[in-house]
Amino acid sequence: MTITNIGVLSLIFFAQLFTPLAASAAEKQVNEVNAPPSENQYSKSISGLRNKRYCEVLYGKRHLGTLTIKVFNTQGLNECPEALWKALDVKEVEKKNDASFVRLNGPRYWIMDEIKAAGKTAQDVIENFGGIEMSLRATLDVGIKRQLAGTQFFVPNVVNRKTAFIYKSGTLIYQLTSPQGQTYIMQSYSQIADPNLSMNDLAQLATRLKLPDGWTYAVKTLSQDLVLQAQGKAYVIQDNFYNSYQRQ
Repeated sequence: MTITNIGVLSLIFFAQLFTPLAASAAEKQVNEVNAPPSENQYSKSISGLRNKRYCEVLYGKRHLGTLTIKVFNTQGLNECPEALWKALDVKEVEKKNDASFVRLNGPRYWIMDEIKAAGKTAQDVIENFGGIEMSLRATLDVGIKRQLAGTQFFVPNVVNRKTAFIYKSGTLIYQLTSPQGQTYIMQSYSQIADPNLSMNDLAQLATRLKLPDGWTYAVKTLSQDLVLQAQGKAYVIQDNFYNSYQRQ
C-alpha cells in the first residue's frame, strides 16, 4: 500500500507511527530536563536550527504483518528545496526501493536551537530522493494493530532514538500539558495541514487547536537553557496540525 494523500491514512507519520506508550510502573521516562548533555555521549551535533526547514521521506516493507520503515530527512544536508519537493514522485520512490509503503512528510520547521545525536540516530546513510539528499534517521517496526489504528492526535507514541534537544535561554517554547500533568514541548511545526503556518502563528495556536478535554496549550519564555534527552526512547505526540512535541 502506498500512501500519497494525508486524508487517506495519516497514522504513518514521523511522530505517530510508533507503538503507543503503555502506562505501567515498569516503564521509566528517559527524557531529562535542564540536564546538560555529556559532550562524549553524542557523536554529532548541529546548531542554528530554530525555524529551519526540513522534509522527510519514509518507506518500508511488510513482513508477516509487521511494517518495517526507514525514516530519512534532509537535516544537515539541505533545506528541502520547494521545487524538488513538490516534484517528488511517490511511485518512483516505491519502485526504486521495492517498497510497500511510502510517505512524504513535510515541509516541517524545527523549534529547538540545537540537536545532539548518538548511535543509529547519527549514522551517515544517505539516499537521494528526486534530487534531494536525505540521511537515514531511524528504522521502525510497526505492528498490524498500529497500522490499522488510524490517525490519533494527542496520543503518546514511542520513538527509538538517542538525542538531546536544546532550547536556548530567552527563546519561546510551546507546550502541551495532558490531564495527567505530563508536559510535551514542541519540537517542530508543520505546514502539512496549514501550508501558511509560521513561527509567528504559534503564540496564538491555542485558539485553533482541537484540544481534548483536560489538555492545555501554553507559550513560555525560557529563563535558562532547556535540554530534552532521549536515551534510547522518546515519547512524542502530534496535535491536529501535525506539529510534533516530545515529553519532558
